[in-house]
Amino acid sequence: MTATPTSSPPVADEVTGRLGWYRSFTPQGRRAFKGAFGGFALDSYDFQVLPLSMVAIAAYFGLTQAQTGLLTTVTLLVSAFGGILAGVLIDRVGRVRTLMITVGTYAVFTVLCGFAVNYPMLLACRAFQGLGFGGEWAAGAVLVAEYARARYRGRVLAFIQSSWAVGWGLAVVVSTVVMDTVAPDLAWRVMFFTGALPALLLLYLRRNVKDAPAVAERLAKEETRLPLSAIFQGDLARKTFFASLLATGVQGGYYTIATWLPTYLKAERGLTVVGTGGYLFLLITGAFCGYLTGGYVTDFLGRKKSFALFAVLSAGLLMAYINIPAGSNTLLLFLGFPLGFCSSAIFSGFGSFLAELYPGTVRGTGQSFTYNVGRAVGAFFPTAVGFSAGSAGVGSALVYGAIGYVIALVALLGLPETRGQELEA
Repeated sequence: MTATPTSSPPVADEVTGRLGWYRSFTPQGRRAFKGAFGGFALDSYDFQVLPLSMVAIAAYFGLTQAQTGLLTTVTLLVSAFGGILAGVLIDRVGRVRTLMITVGTYAVFTVLCGFAVNYPMLLACRAFQGLGFGGEWAAGAVLVAEYARARYRGRVLAFIQSSWAVGWGLAVVVSTVVMDTVAPDLAWRVMFFTGALPALLLLYLRRNVKDAPAVAERLAKEETRLPLSAIFQGDLARKTFFASLLATGVQGGYYTIATWLPTYLKAERGLTVVGTGGYLFLLITGAFCGYLTGGYVTDFLGRKKSFALFAVLSAGLLMAYINIPAGSNTLLLFLGFPLGFCSSAIFSGFGSFLAELYPGTVRGTGQSFTYNVGRAVGAFFPTAVGFSAGSAGVGSALVYGAIGYVIALVALLGLPETRGQELEA
């Protein structure tokens, strides 16, 4: 198949400067960028409502640690299924329609979590929330990738990825206000009710955002719609396998850090600063800066070298954290920024890299399948840490996170470099 751009922004290649990537968009491309940025930010916000309300929820329903952890696990596992389903929809009904479906799904079920009268109802609502959570990123990423120019695609998708930190930060601010002003038995419900915010985004998407011209034309002609199995045929089969392995390694490493590192540092190392405002500020700020910087790095070094660089740095920083001396709160704060930076920067390349691996007819299917299979398998890494911690201790078990990044490095050996590549229509 001859590689042809899916969109052709009428902007000269000489567009440069800090915002050259944004000025290179057509007006419609800019609206798509805003819609996808808002969608992922609110996706993050709705996801973070649970962990930020976990203590109050556990106390209200009298949950065990296992029951509490299951609320997060079921979200991630179901989100993998939702992501795969959304990938098929992306290629069949369009990027924008799928984006609206996923945003509406996670918004509705986040609000319904606030009405839960018992644990089973909360668990079920959280599971259905995962359906929308899993598919939103791929829909928005594919939509914007098809508007972006090849030379800017890495940083453009990195800016979309950075909206996760924006939504996370907003959730922390709102949680702080709500938990300080509302009674604990009601505060967690109010937090879930604020998950209705994405409904406002749906109005914007419906009125202002459209699929890239080439995609809209293909959908209008109802050209051949390929089944999910198409990404397992020919040369795409190899790309699908190694891209799924890459996503598994990166997300396995990240989930291990996010799930167990705070517990290890606080319970076994006695670092009291963990979970404080200063710690969260450095972690979120580091993540935001990492997302943005990672995009420029992936455009400058290439997709594969960028993944390799941040995989090595993330694994190294994780091992440094494991060996922090007891009581070294200042050192912990100092390392919090680079850890958040590197473990987030590695995600910046996914949006552009996965889009460039697949032709337009299966781009949504391939991108969403590989990323979400990685999410599903990666979600078991924290479980492995939990089983191993009983005999080896959490510190030794955290090596599973480093193993995840090694898996990512191995996966890169089977994937092509795609920097500067025009998307195949």
